[in-house]
Amino acid sequence: MQYLLAVAAVISVLVLVSGGAQAQVGQGPPQEISSSLGRWVRLAPMPEKNEEFNFATANNKLYVIGGNGDGPKGLVMEYDPAADKWTKKKNLPFTADHMAVTEYNGKIYAFGGATQSQAAGPGNIALNTSWEYDPVADSWKSLAPMPTRRVSAVAAAVGGKIYVLGGAGHHPSAKDLAAPIGGNTPHRSLDANEAYDPATNRWETRMTMPTARNHSAVGVVNGKIYVIGGRVGALNITSAMNVNIVEVYDPAADLWGAAGMRLPVVGSGFGWATYRGKIFIVGGETAEAHIYSAFRSVQAYEPATNTWTLYPRMPLARHGVNVAVISNRLIVAGGHIQGAGTAGAAAHADQTDAFEFAEK
Repeated sequence: MQYLLAVAAVISVLVLVSGGAQAQVGQGPPQEISSSLGRWVRLAPMPEKNEEFNFATANNKLYVIGGNGDGPKGLVMEYDPAADKWTKKKNLPFTADHMAVTEYNGKIYAFGGATQSQAAGPGNIALNTSWEYDPVADSWKSLAPMPTRRVSAVAAAVGGKIYVLGGAGHHPSAKDLAAPIGGNTPHRSLDANEAYDPATNRWETRMTMPTARNHSAVGVVNGKIYVIGGRVGALNITSAMNVNIVEVYDPAADLWGAAGMRLPVVGSGFGWATYRGKIFIVGGETAEAHIYSAFRSVQAYEPATNTWTLYPRMPLARHGVNVAVISNRLIVAGGHIQGAGTAGAAAHADQTDAFEFAEK
């Protein structure tokens, strides 16, 4: 009886704010909620269908970096929200997807990711490369390589440094670091936390993440880094397990703090962005009992109150989607419209939507 009371007490705490309504963890994907929070609008589609790329915002424009259509791409595409127009820019010096990308001081930084050894060759070769993109000059510059090769890590800039966290990489027993990871190749999720200093072009190792994972989301609020969700174990969703963990890192103290309220819709392969002190988690995918599915969900975590808000779902379910905020719009582009383990032809998307927040 005491055990049942304890479980009931825990469940009663896991109640989420949902635009005036309430939803509880464990009841499945949230239903569409009140549009009082805002509305979805359609924008110009991407020039090419793409997924597992990365968005970064610089000078009030959005930049798509890399990605995976039918194999890794070296694409760079610029979206101008003022003109609702996409423009192709100078390609990456290599092809890659699942990179960790962030913006710092008007430049875009891309770390690691996965590539192929040759055209139509085996993919998921983990990289430790570091690159800086100057959107104004439309040029790329090679930087000091990361200490750790990894795929599907996340990056965040705080206090003049860029932190690259998690990802998936080779198992310690691996002898060939140029061999692809994933599938039956020995590999693992990583707890690595490495900081890059753009001023000195040097790396340093910081306190490792409590939970090793890949395909997570990340956000920065008040100088702290929040790593949300993702998958543990393997790189691919077909042989991994999603987690709903929210962990917070203080770069100034180099310490991980108490975990936050857990992610209500458990998944990985999300898009994410931060707006007005909230971290938005968009889409994602899951695999349960050999059923693979992508999400339409939009969830927002507010560290100040340690609560989640469920926003109106996006029009098209997607994982490998990317998200950014400019002005009062949460812009969502590309992605894959079915779970990665689904049989049949790939279903990459070029659709671009925006959620217009009611409050400006």
